Amino acid sequence: MLGHDGIWNLFKDIGTEEQRFEILDWYHLIENLYKTNLSDEQKLEIKQLLWHGKFDQTVAKLESWQDAEVTNFLAYLKKHKTRIHNYYYFQSEGIPIGSGAVESLVKQIDRRVQISGAQWNSQNLPQVLKQRCAYLNGYFSNKHNYLLQN
Repeated sequence: MLGHDGIWNLFKDIGTEEQRFEILDWYHLIENLYKTNLSDEQKLEIKQLLWHGKFDQTVAKLESWQDAEVTNFLAYLKKHKTRIHNYYYFQSEGIPIGSGAVESLVKQIDRRVQISGAQWNSQNLPQVLKQRCAYLNGYFSNKHNYLLQN
């Protein structure tokens, strides 16, 4: 599952850790890298290492820096060590490396839950999500699709 802390916190009760495969959003990762005061050349080098999932080499390069921003970035990397993978491979396989689609879906669900007059019960949400997945995967007939859309 692609994302960041906010997304993972929402999904932590869905399945076990072993069933989830969490990937740190590439764009959030690089956004945090660019908060450091490393030179452009150093940022490019770190970015290339991370792009290929070379976590240990990245940490080794950064640990010699005695700088607050780099120290913060190192803490961020270490926190997400198990979520940093070979982004190059994922992208070459057509697997998204950004969490925009997931974040958008979470916002859509949140808006629907808050519709005025709607009576949502958080215990019913998993069933609603299963029905939505079935709908999006074409498991309902055209007659049922029409009824669901109107």
